[in-house]
Amino acid sequence: MPLRMSTLFVRTLKEEPADADVKSHKLLHRASYIRRSAPGIYTWLPLGLRVLDKVEAIVRDEMSKAGSQEVHFPALLPAEPYEKSGRWEAFGEGIFRLQDRKKADYLLAPTHEEVFTLLVKDLYSSYKDLPASLYQIQTKYRDEARPRAGLLRGREFIMKDAYSFDTDDAGLDAAYEKMRKAYINVYNRLQLPFVMVEATPGAMGGSGTHEFLYPSEVGEDTYVRTDGGYAANVEAVTTVVPEELDYSDAPAAQVVHSPGTTTIATLVDFANTHHPREDRPWTAADTLKNVVCTVVHPDGEREVVVIGLPGDREVDLGRAAGTGMLGAGEVDLEPATDEDLEKHPELVKGFIGPGISLDQAVLGLEGSIKIRYLLDPRVVKGTRWVTGANEVDKHVFGLVVGRDFVGDEFIEAAEVVAGDPAPDGSGELQLARGVEIGQIFKLGTRYAEALGLSVLDENGKARVVTMGSYGIGVSRVLACIAEEHADDKGLVWPANLAPADVHIVATGKDAQVFDVAEELTAEVEKAGYTVLLDDRPKVSPGMKFGDAELLGMPTIVVVGRGLKDGVVELRDRATGETTNLPVDTAGQKIVDAIAEKLDAINNIELLEQ
Repeated sequence: MPLRMSTLFVRTLKEEPADADVKSHKLLHRASYIRRSAPGIYTWLPLGLRVLDKVEAIVRDEMSKAGSQEVHFPALLPAEPYEKSGRWEAFGEGIFRLQDRKKADYLLAPTHEEVFTLLVKDLYSSYKDLPASLYQIQTKYRDEARPRAGLLRGREFIMKDAYSFDTDDAGLDAAYEKMRKAYINVYNRLQLPFVMVEATPGAMGGSGTHEFLYPSEVGEDTYVRTDGGYAANVEAVTTVVPEELDYSDAPAAQVVHSPGTTTIATLVDFANTHHPREDRPWTAADTLKNVVCTVVHPDGEREVVVIGLPGDREVDLGRAAGTGMLGAGEVDLEPATDEDLEKHPELVKGFIGPGISLDQAVLGLEGSIKIRYLLDPRVVKGTRWVTGANEVDKHVFGLVVGRDFVGDEFIEAAEVVAGDPAPDGSGELQLARGVEIGQIFKLGTRYAEALGLSVLDENGKARVVTMGSYGIGVSRVLACIAEEHADDKGLVWPANLAPADVHIVATGKDAQVFDVAEELTAEVEKAGYTVLLDDRPKVSPGMKFGDAELLGMPTIVVVGRGLKDGVVELRDRATGETTNLPVDTAGQKIVDAIAEKLDAINNIELLEQ
């Protein structure tokens, strides 16, 4: 049976939703694919569900080819497994927590590593049972502070998460490679451009991970690439560390009076005016900027830290937080507030330095509470800096790393800048934006150890199982497809994802128009294809054409004025190409046009598993 516009649960809109700021959100709403139920929470309408089902079918097919079996967990889960893994606290305020009538703690699961682990523990006990691979497509929940961009950043979303279970790292490597290929096949079949980048595991832990990003300016992730093939999320980029320098002949550091120099720019101007160099002018890169930040731990504790980095760089808060060096769990990093600074009067705003005194003794940043001092990797032993002297209107010149001060740790916290050298030597970094559409992790034994998942090996000894985790944001992927396949008139679905294979539009008041449209619909359906038929009798041709372009079926057939000349019009939605077809052969021509589009996608070369 065709989808009939006269009865289909759809109402297209000319106006964009007030909160829509990206193309996919605007078009999916206007075309009646989704409707907002609450901030970051959406209802799927009939046309939207049909696309979603097709996306999920492709994901399921590739998971099956990779040897993974589908299961389905509840979204509502008890707190206990997450307490054992440490993530009940580590998630902080990012999850929905609730209690039942007996005051037992539950959560709406943002991810399911723990319960997958417990399921395998429940059923498997021998190395002979492994390897195993399981997946589900399930609704997830995260209490996003600022949901935005429609389906791209929601509080409720649909994910495919898969998990592999092996007895050793070699098995994990093989499972990881299978999933890498499966993901490449999924995105190619979805007609969605992507780039695979190195990433950091963050709170997930593990030994390795890659992200799959849809390149787009609406993305919240920044990644880098080079002409030589390097690609990484900025959080995973490692600094090319300069060589250490000999400082045996370095003169003693000098503290100078530097009134009004509370910024890097004013400090550089002061240095060039009052303490000029003989070889070249001072620049911001000669200064050591000390930025006071606050680590917000999952339990709400606020820890002040100081990050020292070259003055020509800014701190990238997200990059620093993603290193995993600031604390266990999903920590946040933010600029220190006035209240934070009041607790540390030893930090002299505008003149903060690495704790040197007037006699240049190595003290470290210390007050009533020790403050962690984290250094950019460029601040290597032997380098000399101009920085604050921890006194109002005073800076120190010629401060040498390793002689006059040291940091507690190094941290990748500085912003990555276009033109920086790639860590693999493949050229200069180029920056781009992207939407994360998938990520694969080598989890290792973290969750198995926490939850007691082990099997007996061939010698009868217990061996901890090693795991992999592999996620695809299904609803987010659909939004990215809408971002990629659209124009100024509306959506333009790939042929294998469209809610219907063809949109037949009957225009005018002549009964023959509707009769011919019905006949063409029957012929196309007999060939095994789906039809969206605009059979509304009292809707203007202009509105019908506008709806056809907005809704985005790849092939549009117009039955209308051309009938008096014995033709119907075939339109290619993507190219705009129009062809007149004789009525008596139009049905077969339409079927051929549909088949040609589908064949082009189905013949895409895929990676073998």
